[in-house]
Amino acid sequence: MVNKNIDIQELIEKARNKDQKAFNALLNNYWSDVFRFQLSKSDDEDEAEDITIKTFSKAFDKLHLYNEKYNFKTWLISISKNIFLDHIRKQRTKVISINKKESEAYKIFDETPSAEDQLIIEQNLAQLLNFIKQLKPHYQEIINLRYFREMSYKEMADTLNEPMSNIKVKLLRAKKLLAEIINKSSSNL
Repeated sequence: MVNKNIDIQELIEKARNKDQKAFNALLNNYWSDVFRFQLSKSDDEDEAEDITIKTFSKAFDKLHLYNEKYNFKTWLISISKNIFLDHIRKQRTKVISINKKESEAYKIFDETPSAEDQLIIEQNLAQLLNFIKQLKPHYQEIINLRYFREMSYKEMADTLNEPMSNIKVKLLRAKKLLAEIINKSSSNL
């Protein structure tokens, strides 16, 4: 929890200036509120945790848009609610096509590989490693621990001496930044 002497607005300002400790303090202070909200919506702990992680990732990416006139917790819950609604919409569009003759529902999947999948398929590990090297060192480390050393979230949290919730958000941000680097590189070809 945030020390009562430290104002939430001050933490938000520090986070806007890329202060990692401020991000961590905001995450730790509001994690259970957002997680409980999601759990009340889905009754699935894994799904609630995934959406909570996405909520903080999106909130931290859009922190410059936060208006101080509103309660920060309310703003986070609003983002979380929208992510949950998008998640529900995506689930509904997956199962749609019905073959009337056989009365079977088919799931529609986008089988187009992502930029990351394409690199792996082509076994271009050297290029992937080059992209990873373009990330900040703490993002390189988190990707290395998860995907190359195949550590669990718990093992990563123990190794880095950080809460598991921080590890999950950092990994999500690292993957997002890596995807942007790969997509940028692909569009330059």
